[in-house]
Amino acid sequence: MASSYNGISLPAGGKPITYSGGKLQIPDNPIIPYIEGDGTGRDIWAASVRVFDAAIERAYEGKRKIHWFEVFAGEKAFTKFKDWLPAQTVDAIKDLKVAIKGPLTTPVGGGIRSLNVALRQILDLYGCVRPVKYYQGVPSPVKHPEQVNIVIFRENTEDVYIGIEWKQGTPEVKKLIDFLNNDMLAGTKKRIREDSGVGIKPISIFGTKRLVRMAIKYAIEENRKTVTLVHKGNIQKFTEGAFREWGYELACDEFRDKIVTERESWILDNKDKNPNLSIEQNAALVEPGLEFGAESFKQEVYAEVKKCLDTISKSHGNGAWKKKIMINDRIADSIFQQVIIRPAEYDILATPNLNGDYISDACAAQVGGLGIAPGANIGDEHAIFEATHGTAPKYADKDVINPGSVILSGVMMLDFMGWKEAARLIETAMEATIQQKKVTYDFERQMPGSTKLKTSEFGDAIIGNMAGQLAKV
Repeated sequence: MASSYNGISLPAGGKPITYSGGKLQIPDNPIIPYIEGDGTGRDIWAASVRVFDAAIERAYEGKRKIHWFEVFAGEKAFTKFKDWLPAQTVDAIKDLKVAIKGPLTTPVGGGIRSLNVALRQILDLYGCVRPVKYYQGVPSPVKHPEQVNIVIFRENTEDVYIGIEWKQGTPEVKKLIDFLNNDMLAGTKKRIREDSGVGIKPISIFGTKRLVRMAIKYAIEENRKTVTLVHKGNIQKFTEGAFREWGYELACDEFRDKIVTERESWILDNKDKNPNLSIEQNAALVEPGLEFGAESFKQEVYAEVKKCLDTISKSHGNGAWKKKIMINDRIADSIFQQVIIRPAEYDILATPNLNGDYISDACAAQVGGLGIAPGANIGDEHAIFEATHGTAPKYADKDVINPGSVILSGVMMLDFMGWKEAARLIETAMEATIQQKKVTYDFERQMPGSTKLKTSEFGDAIIGNMAGQLAKV
C-alpha cells in the first residue's frame, strides 16, 4: 500500500481496512476515502460528514473515529490532474477497501461513458444495493408509503450497461447486421433493419449467481422473509429468463435449509392440508388447467411435485416451510404495479442491471424521491457508498439541496462496517428532524407549516436531535 495518493499523504492516525478470512476487517480508526462529488456534491458532502462524525463521537464516546481521506474524480479531478478518473484514485479505493462519494458528472465527448459505471466495472462492484424505506413525515405521493421497506439488489456489471454497442451507419454495425441476418437468422423470418444501431445484452451464470447469493445472504442476516427474482423472461428467454432459472438454482443448491421456492410452498401446503393427496392431485392444484396440457407437460409437473416431496418434505413439511425465506419471481413490468399496490409483500428484489435501475427509482419516488435515496456498490472485497441522484449543477454552492441521499448512504456504510449504533442514531435523528418539519426546500414546498432549512442547517438540525435519540438506539 502506498503512503500517499494523488500527492496527498494518508492520515497519520488512521489504519486501513483489510480483507482476510473471507470478510473485511474494520479497525476502530479506519481510513475512509471520499469523493465529495460535482455540482451540489460539495454542499451535501460538507453537511453529511459533520453528521457522520457527530454520530460516531456520540455513539462511541471517542473510542471510534473515521479518518477521512479525499480522493478525486469528476470535475475536481479534471481541474487538478486533467484526468476524470485518476489511476491513483482507483488505487486508493482498491487499497483502502471502503469509500463514499457524492454525485459525479458524466464526461462529454467520449472516453469514459460514466464515471460511476467505470468505478463499478474496474473494482468489480457487482451488487448495486438500494434500500427503499419510508421515514415518518416525509411527503409521499402514495397513500401508504410506510408499507415500503424494500432492498433492491441490482446486478451491476452485465446487461446493456456493459456498453457493447455499435452506432447506426458505421461499417462495424453493417458487418454485424450482415452476419446476423445472413448467418444467424438465415432460414427464419426475423431480420434486423439495415438502419439500426445494435447493442449486446450479456447475462451470465457467474454474474447472476453471485448477485443472487449476495441478496439471499442479506435476507438471512437481516431476517427478511422473501427474495424476489425480477426479470422479463417471458420475452427475453435466454438472458432474463436464464437469470430467473439460475437464481432459483443457486438458492436451492446453496441455501436449501434456509429457503423454500414459491411453487414448493404450494406443493408442501397442499400436502400439509391433505396428507392423502396424490402426486397427480397435488400437481393439478399447483398448475390449474393441467388436465388440458400436453402429456409431456403433465409429466414434467408430476416430476416437479414428486421431487419436492421426496427431497424436502421431511425438512420443510408440516408447516416448517413457513419459517423459511421465500424465493419467488415476478415479471419486470408486473413488479412496477406490485410495489405500488402491494409493497408489504416484498422484502428483497434481485434484478438484472437495467430492470434494477428503473425499479430503484420508481420505489424511491414513493418514499420521498432520490434526494433521500441511498445506495451502495458492493463487491467481495470493496464497497463504494454513494448519492443516487445527479449533480444538479444549477444549484451548486447555493446550500439548498437535500443531503439525505449521502447521509443515508453513510448510514448504509456504517451498517456495513458493523457500526450499527451510529447508523441508528443518524436515522432516528434525521427522522425526528423531518417530523419537526425542519426540512430542505424539496420537502418544504410539499409540507404545509414546515421550516425551510439550508443544506448545512439541515445537517445542524440532525446533529442537534442526536442527544434526544441516543437512548433509543
